[in-house]
Amino acid sequence: MALKRRKGPEGRLVVIEHTSKILDGNALGDPHVRKLGVWLPPQYDSGAGAGRGRRFPVLWDLVGFTGSGLAHVNWKPFSDNVPERAARLIHERKMGPAIIVFPDCFTALGGNQYVNSSAIGNYADYLTRELIPFVDREFRTLSSRDHRGCFGKSSGGYGAIIHGMKYAQYWGAIADHSGDSYFNFVYWHDWPNTLNDLARFRPVKRKPGRYDALREGQRAHLADGCDDGRIKRFLEHVWEAEKLSVAEGHTIMNLCMAATYDPDPKAPLGFRLPFNLETGELIAKRWKNWLAHDPINLVTKYKVNLKSLAGIYIDCGWRDQYHIHYGTRILSARLSQSGIAHTYEEYDDNHSDVDYRMNVSLPFLYRALKP
Repeated sequence: MALKRRKGPEGRLVVIEHTSKILDGNALGDPHVRKLGVWLPPQYDSGAGAGRGRRFPVLWDLVGFTGSGLAHVNWKPFSDNVPERAARLIHERKMGPAIIVFPDCFTALGGNQYVNSSAIGNYADYLTRELIPFVDREFRTLSSRDHRGCFGKSSGGYGAIIHGMKYAQYWGAIADHSGDSYFNFVYWHDWPNTLNDLARFRPVKRKPGRYDALREGQRAHLADGCDDGRIKRFLEHVWEAEKLSVAEGHTIMNLCMAATYDPDPKAPLGFRLPFNLETGELIAKRWKNWLAHDPINLVTKYKVNLKSLAGIYIDCGWRDQYHIHYGTRILSARLSQSGIAHTYEEYDDNHSDVDYRMNVSLPFLYRALKP
């Protein structure tokens, strides 16, 4: 088996430790001291431009659920990691040199959606109010929003489009690969499996026989989306385990989404659920809180911010196993209805291992943000 041959200079990866005041004391007890990866293009250190203090646009990589920033700089078989891909694209003159930043936003719930949540942490503030100024101080960046963009896939794609909507004062362009949207499709269908998985941790072990559905469904405020103890026991199990099953991975993802979209400091564990743990009934007022975070419902509200961006790129595989292509189609349609310029592409693939789509998005972002 031949190793992939790299073309051109590789650039330089810097890993620094950042101490966050915003993440300090977060509800999950996650570390507030994080590793921050910063990739510097070959032109940062070489040539006359480096001696004159040349500055560069900055791209922020928002990784997907269960990822961490430095995961995207790891060696990849038969493919490029993000620094290698960027270096190749620069060498091939498909894009110009840019700094790429890899923040660590992992949590005990497997990740987050790059928004503020009392149940998880204020990760939108962490990115915009702490890390952006920190990177601009430490490196030769073009430090205005006109030369700063973010991109990501899945939860990272959601983060990119949400930041383009809510935090446009920090970003000049965004790229959303298969980002969560149309929550009625992308999340709803997996909740029955999540409820089944959590049922293993019921307070009282089930026995065959008569079942009082009315009493059980009303027990321990389940109708209000509260935990009766099973979620706490599930999380304790997961945090002690060395391997998660596929079902457990999807379950903790749905719990993370609940903590993101419907945090409540007064509820057990600091968040509420959109379904009754015992009966599976939808809790309408809880689900309404989820839908308030759905990108397809936010286009009109943030139309001015979206129109201010120099570039919006969205794509999705038309075989996405989480059905996200339907949400991205709705999102694109609503952007068009609001007169918001954007590029939307689909391709013949699913949700997994689609980093090659950065061959399109990184040059797109550079063109939108270049000096």
